[in-house]
Amino acid sequence: MTSSEPLITVLDTNIVLDLWIFDDPRTQGLRHSLAQGHWRWIATAAMREELRRVLGYDHLVKRLQAQQRTAADVLQAFDQQAVMTPEAPKAPCTCKDPDDQKFIDLSVAHRAQLLSKDKQVLCMRRRLDRLGVNLNPHLP
Repeated sequence: MTSSEPLITVLDTNIVLDLWIFDDPRTQGLRHSLAQGHWRWIATAAMREELRRVLGYDHLVKRLQAQQRTAADVLQAFDQQAVMTPEAPKAPCTCKDPDDQKFIDLSVAHRAQLLSKDKQVLCMRRRLDRLGVNLNPHLP
């Protein structure tokens, strides 16, 4: 990979929420890297569907209402920034939380960096590293 090629990145749902709902200051670098094309965010239809489902949670609906935004606004941001990719085959390692497996599978298949705050994913750091996945390289 040359320095001009974007870094392939997978974002779990909580990171997406931090970006577009919670405006977490720790995501400023991520937001910049995506906007500047330094990182190429890949996602699958299942990841988008999970985000759509989660955006219906009461606490997120209330937060969006307070921001005078809708779930459709967040999904539109997803659609504009994520590069849709086919579902990946099952990775050689398994996450204890089946909902997180899709993020691991896609990261392993593309040897992409994975950004996640999920404890079940974080405990897999060494296994993922051996499979070419850099977990949270730029998050504190």
